Amino acid sequence: MPVLTSKVDTSDEEFVANRAYQLELIDQLNAELEKVIAGGGEVYTERHRKRGKLPVRERLELLLDPDSPFLELSPLAAWGSEFAVGGSVLTGIGVVCGVECMIIGHDPTVRGGAMNPYSLKKTLRALEIARVNRLPVINLVESGGADLPTQLDLFVPAGRIFHELTELSALGIPTIALVFGNATAGGAYVPGMCDYAVLVDKGAKVFLGGPPLVKMATGEDADDEELGGAEMHSRVSGLSDYFATDELDALRLGRNIVKRLNWRKLGPPPGPVREPRYDPEEILGIVSRDVKVPFDPREIIARVVDDSDFDEYKPLYGTSLVTGWAQIHGYPVGILANHRGVLFSEEAKKASEFILLANQTDTPLVFLQNTTGYMVGKQYEQGGIIKDGAKMINAVTNSAVPHITINMASSFGAGNYGMSGRAYDPRLMFAWPGAKLAVMGATQLAGVLSIVGRASAKSQGKPFDEEADRKRTAAIEAQIEKESHSFAVTARLYDDGIVDPRDTRTVLGMSLSAVHSQTVAGRRGFGVFRM
Repeated sequence: MPVLTSKVDTSDEEFVANRAYQLELIDQLNAELEKVIAGGGEVYTERHRKRGKLPVRERLELLLDPDSPFLELSPLAAWGSEFAVGGSVLTGIGVVCGVECMIIGHDPTVRGGAMNPYSLKKTLRALEIARVNRLPVINLVESGGADLPTQLDLFVPAGRIFHELTELSALGIPTIALVFGNATAGGAYVPGMCDYAVLVDKGAKVFLGGPPLVKMATGEDADDEELGGAEMHSRVSGLSDYFATDELDALRLGRNIVKRLNWRKLGPPPGPVREPRYDPEEILGIVSRDVKVPFDPREIIARVVDDSDFDEYKPLYGTSLVTGWAQIHGYPVGILANHRGVLFSEEAKKASEFILLANQTDTPLVFLQNTTGYMVGKQYEQGGIIKDGAKMINAVTNSAVPHITINMASSFGAGNYGMSGRAYDPRLMFAWPGAKLAVMGATQLAGVLSIVGRASAKSQGKPFDEEADRKRTAAIEAQIEKESHSFAVTARLYDDGIVDPRDTRTVLGMSLSAVHSQTVAGRRGFGVFRM
């Protein structure tokens, strides 16, 4: 059996230093996640409880099967922005009555659960994941509607939520709304467009216009219950399918709906599961502190795949890219992992062939990114690096098997595209806390701009201001370092979340299980490959 043999020395000074650095990054990540879990803070949470309501994470816990895992998505959305980290909405994949579902829950302790540009992006991404992977959707509804000061960035794109809900229904993917509180104006269409709607007595308020708006528009006097209460919608309008006496009853009804969906996965079931032969804890000491310093991805693979069993493909060719076959939690996968960062022509052609083979055998692909991009220079341009890089990107683009991508350390330039970055529609994509993402490294980018500026001054016959160039270079480096930081990247939803490297195997296993809710089939015909 092609079992990997680890060469890691856990007593090595570099290993110890790497581990200490990674633990520091994880502490920073956990500190931000604590802010997300806290929602709107103690005052608003207590006010919410006094109204007889549960916080969104307690609703989630009661909805999910006991002791089942929950893969939270985009928890740091809006980090570094004017909005609360987390984007006032909770999204993720969890198990309800044995069925993997996409959960979308408003957090009413954060500005009444109002939707801002980040919560919109987060919601749309969750609906996209549900559609592509065929996951039933459960909405935990309690939102004050749009954050009105940002309506310019919300009104037009927010209509996509209703489009996605109705498309899911048309595709036979169930949608469920459990309404605990406000669902006003456009938000009223969420229960209106879901297949199943459960409304909580004395809590749900589902109407297009509340009492003040109705008074202004028509002169009519009406209260919340008459306009949009659970009893009215259950007895009169028919919007409500199930009348819940309280929040616990609503969650019980939601679970009962899922239980009776008669849901079946379309992908093949996993085989036997075997734990890796090496401890995933050791990943922290393997990953370099400096993204410029490469590390052997085989050491990561040995701690992620079943039984550390990895059948490497073309091990002596294109050695800056490691490719091979394995299983993760019983699911067969093909793995592409960057080794020394740069992608040469050999690596690009090797990747293209490997992706074609994975599609022939209906095998999902896992991309482990640590790349500085495709090689540049006269020798490589003349050798056809553009054509070969295009082959790889063509193969990635047209590959039909599920892709799951993890940015381990760096994802720069077109290497991000060739290794199935966000623009290439991986089913799910995550990053490690120390990962960087940008058009190129901060030093390289600043240096390029300096060279361009120097050449421009020379061509115009003007003196070059060295001091101004030093200041500009330092400012640009600082800007790119900030923008390429993993927190800044995930805040913009360029990935689906940052994960502790030690949890990589678990995250991949949950992701693979989710994508197997849909048919797993490769493409048999590809476009034109430039030879």
